[in-house]
Amino acid sequence: MTDAVQQTDRQRLADARRWVVKVGSALLTNDGRGLDASVVKMLADQLATLRSGGCDVVLVSSGAIVAGLARLNLAERPHEVHLSQAAAAVGQSALVRAYEEHLSPHGVTTAQILLSHADVRARDRYLNARSTLSTLLAMNVLPIVNENDTVVTDEIRLGDNDTLAALVANLVDADALLILTDQDGLMDSDPRQSADAALIQTADVHDSSLDAIAGAGSALGRGGMATKLSAARLAARSGTATVIANGRLPDAITQVAGGALLGTFLQTQRQPQSARKQWLASLLHAQGSLVLDDGAVRGVSDQGRSLLPIGVVSVAGDFQRGDLVSCLDGAGRERARGLVNYSSEEAKALAGKGSADIESVLGYRGEEELIHRDNLVGS
Repeated sequence: MTDAVQQTDRQRLADARRWVVKVGSALLTNDGRGLDASVVKMLADQLATLRSGGCDVVLVSSGAIVAGLARLNLAERPHEVHLSQAAAAVGQSALVRAYEEHLSPHGVTTAQILLSHADVRARDRYLNARSTLSTLLAMNVLPIVNENDTVVTDEIRLGDNDTLAALVANLVDADALLILTDQDGLMDSDPRQSADAALIQTADVHDSSLDAIAGAGSALGRGGMATKLSAARLAARSGTATVIANGRLPDAITQVAGGALLGTFLQTQRQPQSARKQWLASLLHAQGSLVLDDGAVRGVSDQGRSLLPIGVVSVAGDFQRGDLVSCLDGAGRERARGLVNYSSEEAKALAGKGSADIESVLGYRGEEELIHRDNLVGS
């Protein structure tokens, strides 16, 4: 792809009016001594410039635990969950205060929002979060979002603010998601092993070849690119384009927002999904799985059809009616996920059966579909 074509693709970023900017801990860390004040100021100045150009901005920032460790005089991140939670509690106020200190001179009002995956699992809480963020943006406030690490243990183990940023992009219908890290972007091979490794400047976010580059089993995947690619695909469900860029480069935010060829631009050609489908995609923890035959895989993943019992080969997990389950193909790859109409025991009894047999198998007449298409979303 020529520079001219890539530059044309990037012009859509110059037209983006609503941004989610995610800042990673590695970017904010001052050699293990807490937050790097100079980096926070640099980021704040650029965020203020982006807003002054008429853009809405939501900041998703890591760094609370890093800041807390310094204030508690802890030399390294503890393995004990309760100590990590304590560090997050101490550091969260320091993190927000650092941003406020450098945004306030620009006349920018900030708000702190703490979210966990529990806030998106429940439909009403998801809608409340969406409403709150939209209201703050309408009032010209810059929300600063972080995971609620002080009370939620799985986020601390995962450290996955990339996913949180993608969920926020869905919540506010962002035009663009900018993931700032201490790396230049997604490389076509591991630069630690190949001197010829080159930056991937532009790619379709759904290009399957990217999985081999940033997959969880690769060295790059262990460096965090796997979660960034996954986040970009999640953000694409609301039509959001993603850029992964080095936040230490001068004016990285303003350059990307201006359409410069900086970092990796992951674009999407797919139409935005409905708000309900986006919510379903945000449900990250499936309670079980269904292995489907080839016909059912095509139906749910490619044709948007409901899942009928006859298309199910096997059932795994312990789930109840209304729980989230994964729909897998014969190779074990997730092809869709949705809210199931039957418990795991009932699903096992119905697997491979026709819908007309449901009453005779279960002793009552239930829904014809194991998962209705309105409650299904492709992976």
